[in-house]
Amino acid sequence: MLSYLKGTLVAIQKPTATRIMAILDVNGMGYEIQVVPRLVQAAPGLGESVQIFTHQQVRDDQIVLFGFTSMAERDLFRQLLGVSGVGPQVAIALLDTLGLQELVQAIVSSNTRLLSRTPGVGTKTAERIAVELKAKLAEWRTTAGLTTIPDAAPVSVVQEEVEMMLGALGYSPSEILQALRAVGQEQAIAKTADPEVWIREAIAWLSR
Repeated sequence: MLSYLKGTLVAIQKPTATRIMAILDVNGMGYEIQVVPRLVQAAPGLGESVQIFTHQQVRDDQIVLFGFTSMAERDLFRQLLGVSGVGPQVAIALLDTLGLQELVQAIVSSNTRLLSRTPGVGTKTAERIAVELKAKLAEWRTTAGLTTIPDAAPVSVVQEEVEMMLGALGYSPSEILQALRAVGQEQAIAKTADPEVWIREAIAWLSR
């Protein structure tokens, strides 16, 4: 099984609205790899050297390579695939919508509302992900070298209203999670159950 590939980034293609393919030249051989969109944003320009961590999926009629920016991101992808109802496209969507650190935090804190904001992830699937991976990821993120982030979000009833309002204003799930975590570090805010306070402070933080 391929662990990673290092070569020259030849092309970036988008065969469908949700799939991005990177063409990597490795010693004269061209590899077609479906990558998390975030990888494209972080990758160097065409013609530059890049290392992509890979997961190889063997189907009846073809071999598919999925590519990631780090080993931890690739390993989290594999853990997501172990959850019933989560296929590779849903796993990639989760990683792209939330990012590695935020996705792990959402699962460990059982934030199913945030998980279900990912396209293709319904409430039941989000609940399965949280139930099946919460304990496993709480331990794994330490061995993977990920920073343990304190959960400084508002109480659940308030959090739902805050997330819905911020989402309606166009903020992404990743931005919302980061904002709530940041403003929740203030004790005066953390103790309040007033959603308007959380929304106002979150918007102020996001507008900086």
